[in-house]
Amino acid sequence: MSIERTLAKSILDASRSFYVVMVTGPRQVGKTTLLQGLQNQERSYVSLDDIDQRLAARNDPAGFLDRLKLPVLIDEVQYAPELFPYIKILVDKEKKPGLFWLTGSQQFLMMKNVSESLAGRVAILDMQGISLAEEEGRPNTSPFIPALETLKERHSKARYIGESDIYYKIWRGSYPQVVTSKENIWQRFYESYITTYIERDVRDYLRVDDLMAFRRFIQLAASRTGQMLNYRDISKEIGLSEPTIKSWFNVLAATGLVVFIQPYFNNFSKRLIKTPKFYFMDTGLCCFLTGWITPDVLLRGAMSGPLLETYGVSEIIKSYIHNGQRPPLFYYADTDKKEVDLLIEQSGQLYPIEIKKAASIYNTKFKGFSFLTQLKTPIGHGCVLSFHKSLTPFNEDVDIVPMSYI
Repeated sequence: MSIERTLAKSILDASRSFYVVMVTGPRQVGKTTLLQGLQNQERSYVSLDDIDQRLAARNDPAGFLDRLKLPVLIDEVQYAPELFPYIKILVDKEKKPGLFWLTGSQQFLMMKNVSESLAGRVAILDMQGISLAEEEGRPNTSPFIPALETLKERHSKARYIGESDIYYKIWRGSYPQVVTSKENIWQRFYESYITTYIERDVRDYLRVDDLMAFRRFIQLAASRTGQMLNYRDISKEIGLSEPTIKSWFNVLAATGLVVFIQPYFNNFSKRLIKTPKFYFMDTGLCCFLTGWITPDVLLRGAMSGPLLETYGVSEIIKSYIHNGQRPPLFYYADTDKKEVDLLIEQSGQLYPIEIKKAASIYNTKFKGFSFLTQLKTPIGHGCVLSFHKSLTPFNEDVDIVPMSYI
């Protein structure tokens, strides 16, 4: 089963303009598969997952690059940051666009070296698991925003997907190996993924001695997806210091497993909450870590709401990053307990989005987004993502939008 990826166009566009294209993201999201599918026969390939290649690149970066056939795809480049200064020398000499394609799991040290060594020469593109639009055969779908023209475009192309099918996708997750497999490999895949992630990325980067403590931490974090960050509560529950918990959260973010959503605030109101939220980017991983063993149990369970919100947020983020764009996302909360799940900032306007499990929004307490006028920022058309079967106006400023339109 082959699934066309949205990011392909941005990679090819960047490769025509930049000497180096780097695709970052978590392990197993399909970075190498996508790049190998796009490359022509002239591009060579080397993986630094191979320990011999890795040692050669680290011990003699100039000699390693000198022996490569250019253009080249270097996989897992984070293992040899020593290469970056020498890549700079090579591309400045050759001055040919697309000379290097690189992949890497996002890590602080690697991105610091890239920024310092390849500034102005590299296009950095982020990648996550397969999006709903990609799975549905709509890889050319634009980034999601609840503006009327975008909603009409989705209405003409996206099919309705019901609650049980969406919750199956939430439970299953978005890693290509799980999405495309004809067998049920869910348990085996995620157990192996966590083991590999902890034993390789976490141990290598943090040098964590107590790997069981880190696993308890990541399980607890998964149970709190969609919540505001509270380092103190988690540190008390696990019995570790707040700085340790903060550094571990930063590792989850640096390796692409979680994303932080900052609150929207300005100087016009002192009642606005200023604590970021965090979301897991793959809901299947989140379900595995929190013990939801079937989609039916998840649908009826206590985390069905938070995981639906996590799914909606992660899909919206993917609609941006897979189009090569930075997701301009915030959330809103104030001390009067008014909240908005997402605010998309575009062209000086804020577009509000609420995510609800109910099929009928009229039976909920939702009353619209009029309270956002206190922000003194123009408020664009908003939407409520739900299991409603069709695009329906709630009022003149808000539409009810099927979840499958993301």
